[in-house]
Amino acid sequence: METVKVIINNKECVAEKGKFLIDIAKDNRIGIPHLCHHESLRGLNSCRLCIVEVTEGSRTRVVTSCTFPAMTDLIVQTNTDHIKKMRKVLMSLLVAETPDNVKIQKMAKAYGVADYSRYGMNKGNDCVMCGLCVKACEEVNCSAIATVNRGVTKKIATPYETASKDCVGCGSCSYVCPAECIKIEESGGIRKIWDKEFKLLKCGSCGKYYITEEQYNQLSNEHKVPQESLVCDCCKNDKYAKQMAKIFIK
Repeated sequence: METVKVIINNKECVAEKGKFLIDIAKDNRIGIPHLCHHESLRGLNSCRLCIVEVTEGSRTRVVTSCTFPAMTDLIVQTNTDHIKKMRKVLMSLLVAETPDNVKIQKMAKAYGVADYSRYGMNKGNDCVMCGLCVKACEEVNCSAIATVNRGVTKKIATPYETASKDCVGCGSCSYVCPAECIKIEESGGIRKIWDKEFKLLKCGSCGKYYITEEQYNQLSNEHKVPQESLVCDCCKNDKYAKQMAKIFIK
């Protein structure tokens, strides 16, 4: 494996060549703020909060760490005055776009954003348009949601904003949403998301509801998985732990 040397905030880090800066920083316990990056999905370069200053040879520039691969030895600064100023403006715009979102408000406070009134307020909106939900939906082979409209009316929605026939109710979009604005309601074995109701199936081990019929059918068609062999993550982890205990504990 070919490696490169990346010095982040004066800390020397050795990383695999081609690895994104935000992941190198995380591996070395160096925090970089972000919204549109998820460990299971490639960065989308949309929120731009993860900007850093990169020095490569004699050249220094601002890049988004979620999409910048370390191909050579680099020097990276994550919190210079220039970066802090840019990040503060970006955060102000996000708060103005989602003024009622509690999570975004907390982030803004942490980065010293106090006055954002001059940008105008988009009341009633919680979505930061990071695009992670759309990407996650594509990854599970559904593509039930997409970015629609343009400009100030742009948003994430199902086709024609009606219940999508392609949605399987897996909840992947909600799980990766950094703004926590995609709501899932569950009651009496029914899950509701994107204005569509789904019947839930029970775990074959503990009996708890955990997967929709549509999601099971998709898995069954792709991998030929019998329903009785499907178990929830908790039971799956418990089974794995017991197997490891038998191996390592005598």
